[in-house]
Amino acid sequence: MEKEKIIEQIKKLKKEKKAIILAHNYQIGEIQDIADFVGDSLELSKKAAGVSCRIIVFCGVRFMAETAKILSPEKKVLLPKKEAGCPLADMIKAEEARELKQMYPDAEIVAYVNTNAEVKAESDICCTSANAVEVARKIKVEKIIFVPDKNLASYVAKNLPEKRIIPFQGYCYVHDKIKKEDIAKAKENHPDAKVIVHPECRPEVIEIADMVASTGGMIRFAKESPAKKFIIGTEEGIIHRLKKENPEKEFFPIFPLPVCKDMKLTTLEDVYLALKEERYEIEIEESIRKKAKKALDRMLQ
Repeated sequence: MEKEKIIEQIKKLKKEKKAIILAHNYQIGEIQDIADFVGDSLELSKKAAGVSCRIIVFCGVRFMAETAKILSPEKKVLLPKKEAGCPLADMIKAEEARELKQMYPDAEIVAYVNTNAEVKAESDICCTSANAVEVARKIKVEKIIFVPDKNLASYVAKNLPEKRIIPFQGYCYVHDKIKKEDIAKAKENHPDAKVIVHPECRPEVIEIADMVASTGGMIRFAKESPAKKFIIGTEEGIIHRLKKENPEKEFFPIFPLPVCKDMKLTTLEDVYLALKEERYEIEIEESIRKKAKKALDRMLQ
């Protein structure tokens, strides 16, 4: 089926089945273009929880679709590409979270939203890259086990010297690959550009950035900043949205290009088949869902 035909069919099925399509900022451009909402993982799950629909088609990776299901158990959540996982989320297992709790009984576990449902269920509270520092600051205890991203943990520790942050040694392979030299080279090529990087980047990369922000924060900063040129230190998929929403500004990726293989798996045909066959439904055991929801709710409060 050609592209226009598929898009037509997707729109038709969406109406018939009372469905909405969510796309993460890192999805390929044509997936972002057919989505009802584009954003970061939590933003999208909150959006889905507040919209009346029967089906949520989540174009992202598994933990994101799980988060939508945790917050909207009454809706059918579909992941169009069942293989789309997150290597960072998969780095920690629920039993490892339990072991950490036993090792540090006086600490609380903060789970980055980039974790699977079973790990969220073992945690005290969740956080996003946008609110990680704020969440950790508001926790009453002084000792915090931060899972699974060591770079985000380091960013939190740097901003909260009064807390003891115990990091799990996971990392996002896309952000961890970004080197200080890559940013410096981009700066050489575009000396008047502002550098925005994600807090999942290495500490030495964060050190030389003009702005450290989640994907949602990057979108806002680019819109509000008087600057006209930006170097983007995160997965390259976000540049599609940045250019679309700020046509008068310029956005430069860094090289080698940071690409998440899993985020690029979903195609228009996958979305069409997910809607047509209502396939790859996300299911979470209710006891796990309830415990995971507690950690998410505590953060949302």
